[in-house]
Amino acid sequence: MSYKQTKYWSVDNFSCKGENLTWIKEAALWITKGEVVAFPTETVYGLGANALDEQAVKKIFEAKGRPSDNPLIVHIAEQLQLTDLVTHIPDVAHTLMKHFWPGPLTIILKKKDTVAPSVTAGLDTVAIRIPNHPVARALLQEANVPVAAPSANLSGKPSPTSAAHVYHDLKGRIAGILDGGQTGVGVESTVLDCSKPTPILYRPGGVTKEEIEALIGPIQVDPSLHSENDAPLSPGMKYTHYSPTGTLYLVEDQTKIAPLIKQAQFEGKRVGVLTTTENEHKYEADVVVACGSRENLATVASGLYESLRMFDEKEAEIIFSEVFPNEHLGIAIMNRLQKAAIATM
Repeated sequence: MSYKQTKYWSVDNFSCKGENLTWIKEAALWITKGEVVAFPTETVYGLGANALDEQAVKKIFEAKGRPSDNPLIVHIAEQLQLTDLVTHIPDVAHTLMKHFWPGPLTIILKKKDTVAPSVTAGLDTVAIRIPNHPVARALLQEANVPVAAPSANLSGKPSPTSAAHVYHDLKGRIAGILDGGQTGVGVESTVLDCSKPTPILYRPGGVTKEEIEALIGPIQVDPSLHSENDAPLSPGMKYTHYSPTGTLYLVEDQTKIAPLIKQAQFEGKRVGVLTTTENEHKYEADVVVACGSRENLATVASGLYESLRMFDEKEAEIIFSEVFPNEHLGIAIMNRLQKAAIATM
């Protein structure tokens, strides 16, 4: 499906009143009429459609070029909406919701048949969260329907953390974009399956494994987290994701990056390096991008996708990336980089 014009609403995410509320109501009306609309959350921009409308949900897959066996996350405004979507809420899920909702934690529960089949990709569970962003919350309240929403980018590309990213990828492919400014967390939500006796972490994200375990005790980590062979049990479990156009390599030893740059430049390549503010002065590459501070991984997460997109803007053909500690928020950062990279060196 194509659109002659993608509607663009610019709103102040600190005041969902007056003209801002008018635009939010208009975007919500389009969702209730079966259209797809991009909107900001505290993680990344989402591409939303009525999660109860199968034909509307199919428009998400078409716009993104997303494989149909990749399930979607359903966004709701209030916990009361869960009664229409799931069959049972375990005590552990109640505990997590009370502590982390609204916020970047997605919880998987047993679904009801009210959910459009394409949302769950044939699974008997559904992934749900309440976002912690004023524009997203206002939109969901006005629409008054659960909204299925993956990241609002072309499938496989870095997720969008600004409306400009969405416009670049999806102009003419979706009905509208609700611009609420830059997102905060920068990586997608954590996905935790609470439909099993022991919760299972399927995707690391804005809420860390350590934070979850401090609240409810030990959880399992899906051993196929980085597998490309099995049917995905949650969003982000299959296929290449987050990739710039240039070929991305992860380099575990930072001292090897400089000679790798020289070798690639000798071969005539335009070379990029993904680094941090502490190290950006060290590299003589064609494109050097600092995604944040190594001393504050929250800044790295927030700047990661925009940094990956900058390599496309500056036409880097080969990119060498530093790696980050595989703990706390670093687990989510490394998960995204490993999905985007062709190999680790």
